[in-house]
Amino acid sequence: MNYERIYRYRFRDTRQADRAAVWRELAAFVHAQLGAPERVLDPAAGRGEFINAVPARERWAVDLVAHAEGTIETGVRLVVADVFDAELPAEHFDAVWVSNFLEHLPTQEAVAAFLERMHGLLRPGGRIAVIGPNFRYCAKEYFDMADHTVVLTHRALAEHLYGAGFEPERVEARFLPYSFTGRLPASARLTRAYLHTPAAWWLLGKQFLAIARRP
Repeated sequence: MNYERIYRYRFRDTRQADRAAVWRELAAFVHAQLGAPERVLDPAAGRGEFINAVPARERWAVDLVAHAEGTIETGVRLVVADVFDAELPAEHFDAVWVSNFLEHLPTQEAVAAFLERMHGLLRPGGRIAVIGPNFRYCAKEYFDMADHTVVLTHRALAEHLYGAGFEPERVEARFLPYSFTGRLPASARLTRAYLHTPAAWWLLGKQFLAIARRP
């Protein structure tokens, strides 16, 4: 599957600068929710919108695709590899950020294997944050995305996290809207207001947010 072309088509009507502005707001918000970690890993970094923006001292990005030069900022350690094979330091990271990735994996067993690998990369006491489409609230449009294969809800994710050795600390069934291609414009100002208005999550949110800790 040519992910680079698929995403180019999917976000053809959304400017990259607007996406980056929205992710700056999301990165600051999630970084705070994770306890302001210093060493952060994004194991499915894509074009690097999150890892470029997160205010952490040490930032690592993994992606299967080598994007155009300049996509990942200087100062971010980029590993171009399958995340299951990437050479990464064990028990090193304070936090792992996983955004819109688990639904691309081929099986529930692959989801479990991925989370177990992330558990081993976190230091004891480190946290993982996972965002992804909640099938319970977006079933009609879930398979409109060519790369969606595995069905997950917030409850299934919580079980996966616990099964991988994590202690779930916070599970939000509704957090973000389904995608950048939805009804709301990609706006930093609106994103900031939305993130600080949890009541709006229950109106528009179709993606879950889970935060869990490695004991």
